[in-house]
Amino acid sequence: MQDGASMAEGHPLCPLCHRPIPPKARQSRHHLIPRLRGGKGGPTVLLHQICHNEIHATLSETELAQHFNTVETLRAHPRLAKFIKWVAKRPPAFHSKTPGARRKR
Repeated sequence: MQDGASMAEGHPLCPLCHRPIPPKARQSRHHLIPRLRGGKGGPTVLLHQICHNEIHATLSETELAQHFNTVETLRAHPRLAKFIKWVAKRPPAFHSKTPGARRKR
């Protein structure tokens, strides 16, 4: 498994929020280094869609490529850490719109 995600109850775990990702949950792959910044073909992680949206609403492609290109650095970002604490209390298939505009690429 390329993304190194753990399994819980037969479902992969989201490496950002550590909740299971059931088959019916909205999900997507995140390139740890954005494709437009040299990450095409690089490592990816499977995330809940809401977690992926929050990453891109918080950080620019350049910030992701230069400073936040591992799960550990993403989890340590103050805004993402606050989001993780909030979303951890939600059911695994929970999804809502991400508040605020997405960062420009």
